[in-house]
Amino acid sequence: MANRTSKVLSTQNAGLFQDLVMQIKLIWRLMSDRRVNFILKLLPLTALIYLVSPIDLLPGLALPVIGALDDAAVLWLGFSLFVSLCPENVVQEHMNTLQNVIPGTWREAPEENEIIRVETEEPPKGNG
Repeated sequence: MANRTSKVLSTQNAGLFQDLVMQIKLIWRLMSDRRVNFILKLLPLTALIYLVSPIDLLPGLALPVIGALDDAAVLWLGFSLFVSLCPENVVQEHMNTLQNVIPGTWREAPEENEIIRVETEEPPKGNG
């Protein structure tokens, strides 16, 4: 039973890690896309600068757990706002590319007993 639980937990962690990697790839692609406004691109950059800057709203020494959480919250907020404010069609295009999704329309598969007739042109008969 413990083995099964660890498999479930590792699958959930793998899914979380895959989602995180997917979001980072999406942000990277959006940052390099010319259709995204330059001002919007400042959001994730500002969040990263805040993370490495010595200025801290809630210092880690005074509030150890909360001090680390405010850095994570600023990163999450900056990245989430960036993706949500980018043009929806551009975000969807990049997500489709990252997930290898080919856009199309749904149609039902033919029944097994249904015959599909395909007309083809016969190649011209040559002399020789």
